[in-house]
Amino acid sequence: MATYLITGATGGIGEAICRRLAPLHSLILVARDQAKLDALALTLGGSHHAWATDMGQDGAIDAFTARMESEQVTLDGVVLMPPQPHADDNPMPTPDVWRHLFQVSFIGPLALLKGAVARMNPDPAEGRRAKIVIISGISSAQVLSHYATANVIRTAWVGEAKTLAFALGSRGIHVNTLSLGGTLSPWYRDKLEERAQKNGISFQAQLTIETDNVPLRKYGEPAEVAIVVEGLLSQFSDHMTGLNILHDGGFTRAY
Repeated sequence: MATYLITGATGGIGEAICRRLAPLHSLILVARDQAKLDALALTLGGSHHAWATDMGQDGAIDAFTARMESEQVTLDGVVLMPPQPHADDNPMPTPDVWRHLFQVSFIGPLALLKGAVARMNPDPAEGRRAKIVIISGISSAQVLSHYATANVIRTAWVGEAKTLAFALGSRGIHVNTLSLGGTLSPWYRDKLEERAQKNGISFQAQLTIETDNVPLRKYGEPAEVAIVVEGLLSQFSDHMTGLNILHDGGFTRAY
């Protein structure tokens, strides 16, 4: 039984990943709300841990890292879902905005990941490898004009993952990014429903309009994301690292 740390565990995508992995693995569920984490852990059954932390607070990350050490956690992998900046047309926000975004969406999550890597003990010679999957909210290779700040944060993670892949590969630690296109998480379904009502059409009609520029003519489902994550944590990725894998139905048009 492997042990995986999952951040953003109580979100729509995070919960789908937890439900996919929970029957066969031990999970450390991470999010900000302890009550929601406890409720999720209860429904999953098994010996899972629910540890709340705030990736935007340095002190919280330090405490979380210390807790892993004190409880002698050994991790086989991490699924890191850094909080993603939402739609924003301003390409040059104030320094305070940038400082906040980088703290919450990059610096804090990276500090948590550093603490998690310290709890890994891979041994490639014995067939033990550790896997890190970093999930981005929108296809990282695609620049979107109305996601100005997110464009920067997402590509920062792609660069960091590639750097970590080189730095950690000799230890048997794999680092890949999974870049999502439109994904029908509960909050995104709600947004689609709002737009459908505003336009006086059905949810399905709105979905058809919005996926017209996606070759597969569909958005992803959290359960589909969970299947890919499970694969990247498994032996499937034993010769894969430093990859940015697009899960966007073909939306990204680039070689």
